[in-house]
Amino acid sequence: MQEPRSTLPALFALGFRPLFLAGALFAVLAVPLWIAAFLGHIEFTPAGGSLGWHRHEMVFGFGMAIVAGFLLTAIQAWTGVPTISGLPVLLLTALWLAGRLVWLLNAPLWLLVPVDLLFLPLVALVIGRLLFKVRQTRNYPVLVMLVLLTLCNLLALLGLAQDDFALQRHGSVAALWLIAGLMGLIGGRVIPFFTQRGLDLREQTAALPRLDNLLMAGSVFVALLMLTGVGLRPSPWQAPIYLLLGLGHLLRLLRWHHPRIWTVPLLWSLHLSYAWLALALIAMALWHGGWLLGFSQATHLLAIGGMGGMILTMISRVSLGHTGRPLQPAAAMSLAFILINLAVPLRVWLTIPMPLTGYWLAALCWASAFALFVWHYTPILLAPRPDGRPG
Repeated sequence: MQEPRSTLPALFALGFRPLFLAGALFAVLAVPLWIAAFLGHIEFTPAGGSLGWHRHEMVFGFGMAIVAGFLLTAIQAWTGVPTISGLPVLLLTALWLAGRLVWLLNAPLWLLVPVDLLFLPLVALVIGRLLFKVRQTRNYPVLVMLVLLTLCNLLALLGLAQDDFALQRHGSVAALWLIAGLMGLIGGRVIPFFTQRGLDLREQTAALPRLDNLLMAGSVFVALLMLTGVGLRPSPWQAPIYLLLGLGHLLRLLRWHHPRIWTVPLLWSLHLSYAWLALALIAMALWHGGWLLGFSQATHLLAIGGMGGMILTMISRVSLGHTGRPLQPAAAMSLAFILINLAVPLRVWLTIPMPLTGYWLAALCWASAFALFVWHYTPILLAPRPDGRPG
């Protein structure tokens, strides 16, 4: 396992390096491409059509690149066992890239389905092997989430193969809400810890295990509602479920809050992304109750503010910490965090009275935020650790 570290470029030393960079580059390109196609500026015919491609690829392309990069790196810290490095990382990254290309180029199904489906099970295999090796049951829910995400992708691919738009939608939207569950699981651990470390507090906010477990179970239940299609139809009986989950996340956020987080960009951006997750759940409750017009509004509160915002902050921090650098991002990253949060109201609310302006401004803010990451972090991700340690 040590040989690839010495023979391949530093980019493949750990999974976060190539997958964070690839995922961020994909984010820069994919959203403007989708908006241009959606508004009729270009002809774009990927697999599943432009809408099906956008829905699938922002979750299983962009989202899963970052989730995989994070987990393949964090698992080493969690278990104390060396994770994959070198050639296996290169091959996994190449498989992820191949999955994006077969969708983009509308490859035949006999090629597209296995290429796209294989990535997540392989990531789960790596994670599971290390967890089982040390019998670390605390992190088994992460493995369960990866298996469920694989099933969501399988359903979306079955929908593509059968030309069934509803199945495609069920799989992709359910996966987005599973990512929300991962945000709750991982965020519940790292946000209070990062807040304590970032502000040099005496101790971090104590966890509430019952609340944590309830939110985790609720996230999986919501994803199952989406997977069956039940959650995609407004039903008043579902409103209390989303409302309780949203209020539970807000309670967490209030307990973690400290006035000085607003002086640290890596903290306020993380807290804001978690707030968007809570607001997305409350918006879903309003939609099911008949008080909000668009399902898409709630979905994009989660996708842009929650998922996109947390991803941008986490990759900015993890890329510094795991390359042996001080946790002080470039000043321009504060602008990136502002832009990703500004994209939320532009996409969710401005597009109602001013569609053309709202869509393009939101896409510009999103793409610019991740472009700033790519610009400032590419040299870091390509270079060896300055302390000479592996990773």
